[in-house]
Order: sequence, then structure tokens, then C-alpha cells
Amino acid sequence: MVNLINTEDVSKSFGERTLLDAVSLGVEDTDRIGVVGLNGGGKTTLLEILAGLEPPDSGRVSQARDLRLAVVTQRVTLEGDQTVRDAVLAGYDADYEWAADPRVRSIVEGLGITALGLDSRIGALSGGERRRVTLASALVRELDLLILDEPTNHLDVEGVRWLADHLLARKVALVVVTHDRWFLDTVCTRTWEVVNGDGWRGGRGTVEQYEGGYGDWVYARAERAKLSAAAEEKRRNLARKELAWLRRGAKARTSKPRYRVEAAEALIADVPPPRDPRELHAFAKRRLGKTVIELEDVTLCVGERELLRDVTWRLGPGDRIGLVGVNGSGKTTLLRLLAGQRAPDAGRRVEGTTVRLAYLTQELEDLPGDLRVLEAVEQVAKRVVLGKHEMSASQLAERFGFPARRQWTPVDDLSGGERRRLQLTRLLMAEPNVLLLDEPTNDLDIDTLQQLEDLLDSWPGTLVVVSHDRYLVERACDTVVALFGDGKVTDLPGGIDEYLDRRATLLDAPAATPQVEKPRSGAAEQRAARKELAKLERKVETLHRREQELHDALADAATDPDSLLKLDSELKAVIAEKEDVEARWMELADAAE
Repeated sequence: MVNLINTEDVSKSFGERTLLDAVSLGVEDTDRIGVVGLNGGGKTTLLEILAGLEPPDSGRVSQARDLRLAVVTQRVTLEGDQTVRDAVLAGYDADYEWAADPRVRSIVEGLGITALGLDSRIGALSGGERRRVTLASALVRELDLLILDEPTNHLDVEGVRWLADHLLARKVALVVVTHDRWFLDTVCTRTWEVVNGDGWRGGRGTVEQYEGGYGDWVYARAERAKLSAAAEEKRRNLARKELAWLRRGAKARTSKPRYRVEAAEALIADVPPPRDPRELHAFAKRRLGKTVIELEDVTLCVGERELLRDVTWRLGPGDRIGLVGVNGSGKTTLLRLLAGQRAPDAGRRVEGTTVRLAYLTQELEDLPGDLRVLEAVEQVAKRVVLGKHEMSASQLAERFGFPARRQWTPVDDLSGGERRRLQLTRLLMAEPNVLLLDEPTNDLDIDTLQQLEDLLDSWPGTLVVVSHDRYLVERACDTVVALFGDGKVTDLPGGIDEYLDRRATLLDAPAATPQVEKPRSGAAEQRAARKELAKLERKVETLHRREQELHDALADAATDPDSLLKLDSELKAVIAEKEDVEARWMELADAAE
């Protein structure tokens, strides 16, 4: 292993606030490091110090000689008068040269660069498009180390998976800040947690280091909480709740040895499932009645493009739906139609009389800048009931990252991420029973995401989420639907994995890509293992649902001995099959890493 970057006793402050205090770290050539922590806690500052973009106040940063380094942070921008071709393909004289290089061609196609127009000016692109061009310009280079700050922002689910696969297949060290937990767990082999403020150990400006990705980091947090907290407090601990969700699904199986898996199982043995779907559905029916939002024979167009054609789609009480599709497929337009902000071009939208709808848009709405944070929340309501929980405005604001001292900050002084959290807090204070969320994870750190998911676990209403965050969709939603550009809303029983499989089929359908490099046997085996893993995961989900149905049926048949015997026999068979499938999953997990 070769050491690429070292920091020795590095400190950095802004005003009276210390972000990093005597931090010593090292990056080696085999590292793929995920950096996590609260918004404003110093993650981006740490990346910029590593990259040499920001000098430390004290301490020393040393880089290996002739280090080939690329950096994509919020501060790294391209010249507005450059063309996309100049930014990404400057080293190639003709298109056939880069098109003949499988790696470069994959980057250009995977990030949708050709769709932007290679001769387009950077200054004419949107912020998200410029970020994709900046990322592509870094990836096409031969590198020893890649430093990325929120690279998954502005990428759809398909783009996030492409980026993960690209980084896994490439021999390059990586340091990345992202709130995308699936990406962290898939790509990273180490985790740095920037602890600034009231951290788990009370540290200020420290960086805690862990082996493994997101799942292993969550395990470590939950383990510390268990050692330091009382039994009831442990039950409420969000890290343990998140770990319980991770461990119950085959998708989140860790690459750690079996004894760590068993330790994780023991740690969350008494944690109940995140939510009771039957109870929430019954509660939602009482609040909403039978009719929520219905689209009947709807046609929806944007310009000359037809997004929906004669679609009938009914949202029922308690439905929890994740909506996916490539960027530009019409997800936001469909949400606006559901919210009543856009009329259909044909057909009709029907809304139930008891519906109280809240819609979180991607744009930051006009907030009352003349008020303080708590006043802005109390402007909506003083108290709120979310499921079984009643909270004051101050308590809900604290759950979304506004501690007591921060609640008296003027709204005009808030950062973009804080304004997003305030927007979400005000939305929930209105006690809606239908919630439409458009990319709610934008600008939210992982701790805030866990708080949001914890609230949604007990929220008894109808929910539609558009997000590229696979963890949020898989955790908060019961069903997934997709827009494939065929004028329909397609139900996906297999979830996001089925969506990605269908997208791959659609992309492969026109013609095979010419001059495809013959994969190495190891890579082919790895892809085959991942493909079988996906099938096994879907099988586990099916068996798990059947197991739950049989448990419910056993409860209903308590007075019928014959039915009990039959159901019990079937349940044992389902559990045995599920254990066999999970055992096979564990065998394949290492091959797919």
C-alpha cells in the first residue's frame, strides 16, 4: 500500500467555531473512504484541506510526489465560455478517438454528457448539468486519488448505480462526502465521521474512523449507544432502529465476518419493526375515507412530449409509493398533477373531501425572513400530532436539526440546507394526511434523514416520494412505480432492482455497443454473483411477505385447530426456505464485493 495524503495535527476554524481540531489522518492507494457528519460540521472543509484548496490554520498536509489528483467539490467550477467538449474531452482531437476508448465512452454515456450537446457552452447549462460535466471531466483522467463532494446530487437512481459500478471497477483511491447511504454502503470500505458539536463522544472538531461502509458505521454507533444508555433509551435510539432495518433485509448484509453479523443481530433483537402497515392503513382509512387522489383517463403533456396517455391511477388511504424514472422523465410534473398545481391535458383528477395535502417541492419556498426559526414554525401551529406522537413546534424543530439555541436564529441567516429543513418542519406542522415529497433528501445530512424516516415510520397517511436515494425509497415506501417514457405509470413489484433491470433491457434493446471490451473472468464472476444476489433478495422479500401473512392468518385462526395445523406447517416450510435463501445470499456476498 502507498500513502497518498497525510494530515498531521490539522486545525481549522471559521470565526469562533472550530471545525477541525488537531486532526491526523491518512489516505492510502487502496482506500475508498466515505465522509459523514452533520451539515455545516466541516466535511467539505476537510476535503478541501486534503486537496490543497484550503490551507489549515495549523498542522501539516503532505501529498505523495507526482500525485495524480482530481477534485470535484462545491467550489470547483468550470469556465462559462468553455464548451462541454473542451471541459471533458480536451485531450482528444476527434470524436472517434474518445469513442474508441471503452472507459471514456462509458463515462460520457453513463453521465449523459452527449445528451447535453458536446458543443454547448458551460454557461448555458443548469447547475445540475454543470456538476455532471465537472464530474465527467475528472473521471476521464488517469488518477491515483479522486475527491468528491456530493457526487450523487443531480443524478437519478440509474446514474448513481452507474457511478458506483464505475468506481468499483476502477483502481483509484476515493474520498467522498455524500448523504446517499446506498452509495456509501456499496462503494466505501472505510468511513470517517466528522464530529462537530455534541457528538457521540462529546468531541468538537474530531474525525472518528471506522472500517466498512454505512452499515458498519451504523452498527458502531448503535454499539456505543448500547454501552452508554439505559435500556429504554436504547430502544428509542435511531442508530439501532436503522440497524434493525438494515439487518432485516438481505440487501444490507454486511461484508463483515459472521461473528459481527451475529453481534449485530443480538444488538437489535428487541427492536420492533419500523412500522405496522396494517395498523397505519386502518388509521389512514379512518382519516381519509375511501377516496384520496384519483387520476381517470389522464393524458399529460409537456410541450409536444406525452408523459401520460389515458392513465388511470388511484392513490388509496395509507399507500406509500416511491416514484422513480430517469431525469426528465416527468416525475416532478406528475407530482404537480397529483398536488393539483397542474391540470391534465385530458381526463380528470379527483380529490377526496377529507384530503389535507402537503407538497415539498425541490425549490426553496419563500420563508418568512423577518421571523426567527421557532416563530416561523409556530406560525403554522404550536403543536402537532404525527401518528401516535404529539410534539411541540420546538420539539419537531429540534428533531430536524434546530437545537434550542439555533431556534432563535433569524430565517434570513439560515444556510440552504437549514432552509430546506425548516421548509420540511413547517410542512409537517400542518398535519397533512397526504404527503408528496420531491427529492426530500437534497441538502439533508444522514442524521436528519434518519429523523425524517423515523417520523414517516409512524405517519398514517398517503405518501408519494420522488427520490434518487434508494435507502429512503426502500425504507419509507411499500411499493415502487416508474415512468419509462411509454405513457404509463408502471408498477414494479421487485422495487428499484426491477427498475434498474428494466432500464438495462431498454438500453440494450436497440443495438449492442460496438467494440465492447472482453471482461476479465474475475469481473464477470462478480457481475454474475451480483445478478444472483438481486434475484435472491427479491426471493427473500417474497418469502418475508408470505411469512408475515401466515403470522396474521395464524392469529385470525386461533379457534380453528385444523387451520392452525395447516398454517403452522406452511409457515415452517416458508421459514426454512427463507433461511436457505439467506444462507446462499451470504455465500455469494463476498464474491459480489
